[in-house]
Amino acid sequence: MIALGADHGGYNLKEAIIEYLKEKNVEYTDYGCYSEESVDYAVYAKQVADAVVSGKAEKGILCCGTGIGISIAANKVKGIRAAVVTNEFCAEMTRRHNDANILAMGGRVIDPQTAVKLADIFLNTEFEGGRHQRRIDQITKIENGEDL
Repeated sequence: MIALGADHGGYNLKEAIIEYLKEKNVEYTDYGCYSEESVDYAVYAKQVADAVVSGKAEKGILCCGTGIGISIAANKVKGIRAAVVTNEFCAEMTRRHNDANILAMGGRVIDPQTAVKLADIFLNTEFEGGRHQRRIDQITKIENGEDL
């Protein structure tokens, strides 16, 4: 299951991604928002991040105006690795090398067609592990207040 969330600035991207997920028969939960009326992105970042860390969702996708604010908020939840992505290479590498569990994008930065393409790459790219796992383990140590 994929957890989705957006503020008003990312609403159109989220709606395009929902259509893609429906076409691919991918289960999802839409945590909102549900219109272009102004809302606070942190609310949706927390809901999606909680779904991911609890195991209710395998991965999450968050959208705001730039992807930046909503990713910063999501990354405050222990266990989240949310990455802002604007191109195909970054969408692939954030999964292969960083094992990102939330994709963040900006509705004022990319168009809905690009967002769908980046979501497809993100959702279908596996983590490589190996030397990259060591780095993920270091991130976890930082998160836990441990020395590297």
